[in-house]
Amino acid sequence: MSLRKWARLFWKTMLVGAVGAVIAGLVLQFATGTIQFKGAVDMLIYPLILLGYGALVSVYSQLGFFAYLTLNYMGVGVFKRKTWEYIQIVLSVLALLELMFLRTFVGGEQNLTWDLTLGIGILITAIIVTYLKVRYTNIHALIPTMFFMLAITILEIIGVLKIGVNNATVFIIIPLLACNAYQILTLHKVTQDEKKS
Repeated sequence: MSLRKWARLFWKTMLVGAVGAVIAGLVLQFATGTIQFKGAVDMLIYPLILLGYGALVSVYSQLGFFAYLTLNYMGVGVFKRKTWEYIQIVLSVLALLELMFLRTFVGGEQNLTWDLTLGIGILITAIIVTYLKVRYTNIHALIPTMFFMLAITILEIIGVLKIGVNNATVFIIIPLLACNAYQILTLHKVTQDEKKS
């Protein structure tokens, strides 16, 4: 991937994160009304803050994406292809179980209903993104895409899960999932263009 194409992917992902954060922030504000605006200026500044926050989340998402690409490259180099696929499946299942059950039963950090809702939401998003990725490319993209959308996304939200505030989790998970989905669905286009040029 050339520097120019990486920069294009970087800025587009940042835009996706910014838009995702604005949508998440405005929906949360209208649904919960937790922020009390003192005037019109506050109401105008709030979307700008959301844009900046979304840009930061997109950078965080891109760090996770490139860490995943490095991990995948090393995994393919160290293990046989089938073995690496099994490892990704096991890690994805463990990450989902940790999010949905182990945090409640072992750590006692959250309530079961919220953890199940969050886990099911991430799983449904992962299934949709994986279906699209396989449709756009081939069946070999199924396990890596599912691994990225489940295990890596869950790993990326560990910090916000420790806070224990549901609104904060929703506020980060929407732009993060949007950025992760955009990057994994765009990757094959970027690499195909690179091979052609």
